[in-house]
This record gives sequence, C-alpha cells and structure tokens, in this order.
Amino acid sequence: MRITVFTIFPELIESTCEPSLLGDAIEKGLLVVKTVDPRTATTNKHRTVDDAPYGGGAGMVFLPEPLSNALERELEREPKDTPPRIVFLTPGGQLFNQDIARQLAVEESIYLVCGRYKGIDDRVRELFATDEISIGDYVLSGGEIPALVVIDAVARLLPGVMGDFASAESDAIFSGILSAPEYTKPRVFRGLEVPEVLISGHHERIRQWRRRAALERTLERRPDLLERARLSEEDEEMLREIRGSRSVDRLP
Repeated sequence: MRITVFTIFPELIESTCEPSLLGDAIEKGLLVVKTVDPRTATTNKHRTVDDAPYGGGAGMVFLPEPLSNALERELEREPKDTPPRIVFLTPGGQLFNQDIARQLAVEESIYLVCGRYKGIDDRVRELFATDEISIGDYVLSGGEIPALVVIDAVARLLPGVMGDFASAESDAIFSGILSAPEYTKPRVFRGLEVPEVLISGHHERIRQWRRRAALERTLERRPDLLERARLSEEDEEMLREIRGSRSVDRLP
C-alpha cells in the first residue's frame, strides 16, 4: 500500500512513522508513506501557500493553486486503472471508525490531505476529494494528527504488518466490542489480585471469562457498539445474564 500525505509539516509525519510498527512495515516493504509539501508546488518566489479569506474574518486560508498543483503532480504518477482514494481530513467529514479503516486497507493508494490555518479553499475539495474524514468533534491545529491516526489504523490491517494477527483481531473495536481486562505479573499488586480464573490453566473457562468481561465492559462503557457488533448466540446469552444480574443489583 502507498499512502501519500499532503502537508506543510512533513517532518511531523516522517518522524512518527519511523519507529515501532509503522517503521517495521515500511522497512519490510509492506507500506510506503510519502509526504508532499504543497510549498514545492507554488509559483511565487516566497512559496506562499495561504492568504486572507474572501469576505473577511480572522485567520488565513490555504490557497487553491499550490495544493491543486501538488495533487495533480502526484496523480500523474499513479496507474490510470487504480486511482487513489483522496481523503480530506476535515471536521465536517465522516467520523472515522474501524469499518472505514477496513475499506481503506484494501486500496493500493491513499492520499491524505492535511489542512492548516482556517482551512483549505473549498474548491480544492470539490475538485479532488473522494472522501472526507474526521477523527472526532474537537479542534486541532491541523490534519497531521488525524492523518497519523488513519495511517496507524489502516496499517495494522495490512497482511504481514502485525506479527500476530490474532492480536489485531482481538483489539478493542475490531470485533465490535471492547477488550476484556488484561493482567500480567505479579499476581498481587498493591492489594489487588489477578482474577483466579486466569491462572487456573482451564482454557475454556478463561475464554468464557474474557468474553463475558469484554461484553460487560462494552455494555457499561460503550453500549452503542453492541448495536452493530457481530454477536454469537453465546454472546447474546451472556448479555442477558449480565443485564439480569444488574436488574437484581438495582432492586431495593
């Protein structure tokens, strides 16, 4: 997979992609992450990429020409039969989730366009965007952090990137529910003990405990996830028991 990030701060992307899982995937040739600075596509000697907004108001706006030139320059290098998904990272976009990550993970090429200042001249979005994504309802200084979120989430789904795909498959959200609590040594830490079942050596009991704990945690913290989760008959039965026990606990 090739991911091209359009940003005036390429070092923010490059420095984060070097270490850890992303760096390993890049080194193995499973993932290519490239940055393109729109300043390199300017036509003025000062390499200006922003100007005051029409209609007045505070802040500056990305000029359409440098970013459009940069996008067109990269598009000319792409195979004509497999055009890239061009994703604008914007507060008005679709809320990013695991389903979108899965959709992007099957693409050969993705462009991530990072805004800055007050925003990007909207004509660039009209001309080029195939997708618009937001990572949440809060204000950030630019699109670089959202771009890194998308890169990390998508890279984990690429074949060969995760050493143990079962680990990725059991991650929170991947299967539609939160993960069960995890524990390691020592057995007792500041008076808190590891649940007895986890050191019993009984694999089926451990599996059942983890699944029930995951469902209980999801019901408590993110019940909205259960509406679209892939639940088995066993899951449904566990949820009925959990809800039933909660009803009993609330009785006077």
